[in-house]
Amino acid sequence: MTSPALQEVVALLGCPAAGNPAQYLFERMIAAAGLDWRFVTFEVAADRVDAAVAGVAAMGFRGCLLSGPLRGPALSAMATASPAATFTGAVGLAERQPGGLAGHMTDGRGVLESLRTHVDPTDVPVLLVGAGAAGRATALELALARAGEIVVCDRDPTRADALVLALAGVAAVPATALAWEPALAIPPRVGIVVSAVPAGARPPVALGGFRADLVVADLALGCQPTPLVAAARAGGCCVIDGLEIHCARTAIDFHTLTGIDPDTEMIREALDEFLST
Repeated sequence: MTSPALQEVVALLGCPAAGNPAQYLFERMIAAAGLDWRFVTFEVAADRVDAAVAGVAAMGFRGCLLSGPLRGPALSAMATASPAATFTGAVGLAERQPGGLAGHMTDGRGVLESLRTHVDPTDVPVLLVGAGAAGRATALELALARAGEIVVCDRDPTRADALVLALAGVAAVPATALAWEPALAIPPRVGIVVSAVPAGARPPVALGGFRADLVVADLALGCQPTPLVAAARAGGCCVIDGLEIHCARTAIDFHTLTGIDPDTEMIREALDEFLST
């Protein structure tokens, strides 16, 4: 492949950046695609995200990934934002476009694509645990996919109610809030459970009522299996862990920046390697 005079650069802006697998995965995908690109990682304080994003734009980077508390404040620094980023109020991926950086939020698409390898969510009621940025992104994609119902549960009832209200304005899918309890029974009508609670979040919620006909997805990327994944497997459920979802989202991000579909099995192998070191 012919290289341009200047290499394209993609960055991770992290807070914290340590322990994030983005550079490891992207460098593997870049090499496999034969691209003469570079990936760099920066530690950015949450109160400096505007300056960091301005630097990405000023230096002509192809784009950047954002993690943790940087995602919310990054939205206002974008020239444009996708409907998912606007609905979520956060940006996980910024892409260089002629008019400036365009913000995207691909967490929900990663969840939906992972689910679709196991089940068609159309008309299936979903229990969504967690109404933060990732939860909102997931709820939007499920609503657009015409899930039967979205039941939202969050430790902050105000945040759960806000998501239910927001969903009413974008799709004709019923949405209700479920009160947060330390021990929460999965409603019998639910066919899909999605946990969008970050790894290590407190207080945890212990779900009960697992059934063999349930599909359970957990976005948490960390020590595997998570307690939820372990409990769902013990209950005979079809389980989608955070690694599978992270790989799907990473593939989406890479395609957005490059136009190339990476090998998701290769991404999974690289992620397993990263987490085992």
